[in-house]
Amino acid sequence: MAIWVDADACPKVIKEILFRAAQRESIQITLVANQTLTVPPSPFIHTLRVAAGFDVADNEIVRRVDAGDLVITSDIPLAADVLGKGAVALTPRGERYRPETIRERLTMRDFMDTLRASGIQTGGPPPLSQRERQEFARELDHWLQQVKR
Repeated sequence: MAIWVDADACPKVIKEILFRAAQRESIQITLVANQTLTVPPSPFIHTLRVAAGFDVADNEIVRRVDAGDLVITSDIPLAADVLGKGAVALTPRGERYRPETIRERLTMRDFMDTLRASGIQTGGPPPLSQRERQEFARELDHWLQQVKR
């Protein structure tokens, strides 16, 4: 099992939680981005730089992910694709995407895109809270425990 990170938009504090988990659990983590990333030296932490472009990093994650792997992303279409391959998807806010609700989330995302395209200001997500950081760490630990079984 491995962890894949949609790293361009992943908050630094979440990456730090992942780095500690990689060392503690000896699990491979790959951060995929279209820019150079700085990561701590570790045999368990890797970066994969992809070309710039729409969905290039997402497509590379989908291509490489295996069933049972964990993908960290806020991108709902990416989450839907990896769920379709039998992987687990988790937001940096600690919310686990579920196969039974992903279609609804895709529909809402498309609706919000339509609103933004028509000029309506929808605002962005609030800053990551301490509670959300803790929820992320809890969900990550839950997945790690499942993998050990």
